[in-house]
Amino acid sequence: MPEADYVIVGAGSAGCALAYRLSESGKHSVIVIEYGGSDLGPFIQMPAALSFPMNMRRYDWGFRTEPEPHLSGRVLATPRGKVVGGSSSINGMVYVRGHARDFDHWAEAGAAGWAFADVLPYFKRMENAKTGEDGWRGTDGPLHVQRGTRLNPLYQTFIEAGREAGFEVTEDYNGSKQEGFGPMEQTIHMGRRWSAANAYLKPALKRRNVSLVRGFARRVRIENQRATGVEVEARNSVQVVKARREVILAASSINSPKLLMLSGVGPAEALRQFGIDVVADRPGVGQNLQDHLELYIQQACRKPITLYSNLGLFSKARIGAEWLLFKSGLGATNHFEAAAFVRSRAGVDYPDIQYHFLPAAIRYDGKAAAEMHGFQAHVGPMRSKSRGAVTLASPDPQAPPKIRFNYMSHEEDWADFRHCIRLTREIFSQPVFEPYCDHEISPGDHVRSDAALDDFIREHVESAYHPCGTCRMGAREDPMSVIDPELRVIGVEGLRVADSSVFPRITNGNLNAPSIMVGEKAADHILDKPLLPPSNQQPWINPRWQVSDR
Repeated sequence: MPEADYVIVGAGSAGCALAYRLSESGKHSVIVIEYGGSDLGPFIQMPAALSFPMNMRRYDWGFRTEPEPHLSGRVLATPRGKVVGGSSSINGMVYVRGHARDFDHWAEAGAAGWAFADVLPYFKRMENAKTGEDGWRGTDGPLHVQRGTRLNPLYQTFIEAGREAGFEVTEDYNGSKQEGFGPMEQTIHMGRRWSAANAYLKPALKRRNVSLVRGFARRVRIENQRATGVEVEARNSVQVVKARREVILAASSINSPKLLMLSGVGPAEALRQFGIDVVADRPGVGQNLQDHLELYIQQACRKPITLYSNLGLFSKARIGAEWLLFKSGLGATNHFEAAAFVRSRAGVDYPDIQYHFLPAAIRYDGKAAAEMHGFQAHVGPMRSKSRGAVTLASPDPQAPPKIRFNYMSHEEDWADFRHCIRLTREIFSQPVFEPYCDHEISPGDHVRSDAALDDFIREHVESAYHPCGTCRMGAREDPMSVIDPELRVIGVEGLRVADSSVFPRITNGNLNAPSIMVGEKAADHILDKPLLPPSNQQPWINPRWQVSDR
């Protein structure tokens, strides 16, 4: 029977960071349980190939939503990494901490000790940033962060268009000033994807006190209200990986609540319907599911300078060969090299819209490229009030759970997305874009009225693949809290959750960075170490926020 002081379920963004930090002193043994296989293939390690792994069942759990009632019953993909490195091995490699106000909201919502002042030192501890604002960035952490070369003139054109439209420009959205147009950051190092596996897990596995167990986690063993291990299915047999101290679930915002419910922690009535003995009645397990949605606003380009020239087989072979030999060229970037964070209207005190700019007209998953030179902005609101749930479909651990986000269920979502489309058109109409903009590919110049825009949104809005919130962190006395501010599952000893499922509310931007931060900070809570001293640095808030959107 394998056993260790700490058993981590999931070798993803937070789980890898946990394994690294819990084993750092050499005093504690750590086992990481991971169902997925190796991340060594070029489809994962080559940044430009990012659309492949999220479409491969070898690397992805293959989750899909229930028919979404407000999107004409569409069923959307919910990719989650089933591979060493988890979703950090199949994501878009975009690095965004989130806005300071996001974490202040966490603290106000009951997650005491998780305000921006508390979490900034952990972001700095994990980072190895090549550039960025002095005093705000980490420079010697395990996670390498860089900026793209921005050689394509369209990147700077997008940033300049934002300035021409009256918006702020920021040199470092991960520094004091998130608001504005500026360069985008990437978890890429020396031409390779710098996943949590490369940053944290592989160095940790070189230590004698860390091991990786391959297998499918079925449930947590709980005896007398205490977690004692994890049931793991491997090679057609079930064994228990024993935890001498604690079990930590870091299995994603989809699998962590599923494992809790299969283990008897969740809404009591729902568990009893499946014949599951109730260990702790926590109605919040699986609830509070959130995500970011986005649209691709695409423009035809008058000049042949976009990535369309490189979509042919010969070009792809040449790019792949250069990457394999030298880890350089167009294969060594995710091509998201310019970004923006802006506010939708006066009275909003910090950004609630995010842009990714791409010098190509193509879907994020690599499907359906426009048959012409073009470019696009991915745009979406950051703080939708819509909430969904992850629920059990069966007591069989192998059965995927039911996932329903209830996308666009709040009336404000529709107004927010209409504004995003019109704002993007305004940016693309700035004088600096005039040499490049031809006609609008998508939605198309004819799509103008609120009703027409709503029809387009309903049919074309896509997930940005940022699910979170399903094991919400909060005050112990809050009946909807699943874990307390030290990430302990309420009602069970020796069991914690540390991944994006603990977010009380979704952060502003992509979720890999805050997920890793949760793993970093969780390790100090678990080891009962003194927490890093809070920061006294103050984020920039637009002095015009009450009267203007820019």
